[in-house]
Amino acid sequence: MTKRRLAEETTTTRGSGDNSYKCGGAEATPTATPTPTPWLRPAAGMLRSCCVYSLGLLSVLVLIAGISLVLSNVFPHLIHSMVEKEVVLKNGTDSFEAWKDPPPPVYMQFYFFNLTNPLEVLQGDRPAVLEIGPYTYREYRPMEEVDFLDNGTKVAAVNPKTYIFLANMSAGPESDLIRTVNIPIVTVMEKFKDIPWVVNFISAYLRSSGEGLFTTRTVGELLWGYEDPFLKAVKTIRPELDDMVGLFYKANATNDGQYVFFTGEQNYTDFARVDTWNDERLLDWWSSDQCNMINGTNGAFFHPVVTKDETLAMFSSDLCRSLYATYVEDISVKGLPGYRFVPPSSVFANVTVNPDNAGFCVPAGNCLGSGVLNVSPCKQGAPVIMSSPHFYQADEKYVKGVFGMRPNKERHQTTIDIHPLTGIVLQAAKRLQINVLVEKISAFSQTGNVPTVVLPVVFLNESVVIDDASVKKLQVVIAKQNVVVNIPFILIGLGILMGVVFMVLICRQTGPESSAAERQPLLSS
Repeated sequence: MTKRRLAEETTTTRGSGDNSYKCGGAEATPTATPTPTPWLRPAAGMLRSCCVYSLGLLSVLVLIAGISLVLSNVFPHLIHSMVEKEVVLKNGTDSFEAWKDPPPPVYMQFYFFNLTNPLEVLQGDRPAVLEIGPYTYREYRPMEEVDFLDNGTKVAAVNPKTYIFLANMSAGPESDLIRTVNIPIVTVMEKFKDIPWVVNFISAYLRSSGEGLFTTRTVGELLWGYEDPFLKAVKTIRPELDDMVGLFYKANATNDGQYVFFTGEQNYTDFARVDTWNDERLLDWWSSDQCNMINGTNGAFFHPVVTKDETLAMFSSDLCRSLYATYVEDISVKGLPGYRFVPPSSVFANVTVNPDNAGFCVPAGNCLGSGVLNVSPCKQGAPVIMSSPHFYQADEKYVKGVFGMRPNKERHQTTIDIHPLTGIVLQAAKRLQINVLVEKISAFSQTGNVPTVVLPVVFLNESVVIDDASVKKLQVVIAKQNVVVNIPFILIGLGILMGVVFMVLICRQTGPESSAAERQPLLSS
């Protein structure tokens, strides 16, 4: 009985609504869907939280790293260090090739002052001049006879300059006539005024020849030289004198002597700095060692990594002295950034303004006013006075002493525009004026009643602008510099972006969680 009932209950259980089925004559029961293990959910949540907080920590570290790099200037210093090592006068480097044969074209322009009232000046009137020009020349200035010294730390060379006349860029031909002071006569008068028999000889010659204090010559003669009949006559009693004369006589297709430059191998600030000129480290024209020093470069090249607070020193054989320039403003040349340096007024200031210039008073104690420089000691005794064009930044007495002087900063200031990273000259204009000291010499009646005046003869503008090929090379350097220098700012931006993502993820993760009862299904089977 008991067994029968049990069998019936079993049969009823299997046949009434169960999910059993037969397969291949055998009865099978379907596998139930597994229920997720309860501990897997907390583990996934912990992993997600770990990733989110790691992102937050990483964003903070990246941000700190970027800020630290900005404050420490690591990458700018790295760029500077690389450039300092690359800018060296060494065979095979771009710097050496540019130094040996500068690619940008250099132009020399001459503006003459034509004297319009010579007779009135001899009677004591103020000279009146009319500026005529420019007369433009293309200047070629390669380094030649290059020889490396002292294991490559120095290099010797000469720098010949050749001038080719450019009629299409000039106001007229080289045959244009200019009336100006007769420099040979003024020089000889000044030199021999205290020797009576020489004075008599000179006076007799001037009376017979009709020559006087002023002369008319062509542009070409005044610049490059001519045989002067007066000097030819004086040479008979003074054989050491040269009967050829010219403002730039022997300066075309010739050099001004041998230079020895530092290569920058040992110290980048010494790049292209002059060590000796004609085997000398000191000049002998001035009355103090400080004024006789040869400082800086030749003005065509400067060391890399130039800063705004430094003073750039230069040696100029034209001026027979060293000078310096200071920063004045940021500029842009053909889209390239640069610093503009100019010689301050203190360079040619009177000793009362700049006591360091006392050594330029020759003879010692014989000082001129501000803005002019007596270079007669290095010009064979000729009374030549150098200044800026139209006596720019000079004492007012020089400007008012000659009718026709109109000093202008834009046209008459010397400027040097330098790319601060590489030290390459982007643009430059060297502007100088050649004057002659004219005064009455009682021993010579030919000087009449001429007033004592610094008479302008010519001013020159030697200019250069970086060429397009060099611009492209510099643009590549600037692009690389910008990428490297901006790495810290890229890191800061990345850190901020990661921080924003972190905050979004945190906000999503910390939303209200459902309770266990809320997670139960609405209908249960």
